[in-house]
Amino acid sequence: QVQLVESGGGLVQAGGSLRLSCAASGRTFSSYAMAWFRQAPGQEREFVAARSWSGGSTYYADSVKGRFTISRDNAKNTVYLQMNTLKPEDTAVYYCAAKAYYSGSYFGDGSYWGQGTQVTVSS
Repeated sequence: QVQLVESGGGLVQAGGSLRLSCAASGRTFSSYAMAWFRQAPGQEREFVAARSWSGGSTYYADSVKGRFTISRDNAKNTVYLQMNTLKPEDTAVYYCAAKAYYSGSYFGDGSYWGQGTQVTVSS
């Protein structure tokens, strides 16, 4: 089992940057694909970015391509989401997800989820 704890959210002005972190428990972090999702008020949770368990593949939602970067540090059991040129429409709760031996953007059955961190972008 994997436990995930997100941090790094906050309030930022449009055009600014934030870096989210997700710390994972367990000794098999490198075996898990990691992803970020977000959920805005009144909307469904949506995919943002993912990095395969091998680290060789990355996936991004069209809405964040060129602005967000997902990375992982297996030595620290941590995945990051660097968010640049933030827009008000990026405002949401951001969730970290993990899925064993996976490469892709669908994190449904068999995935682990964190509790989320709030990101608010003011105009």
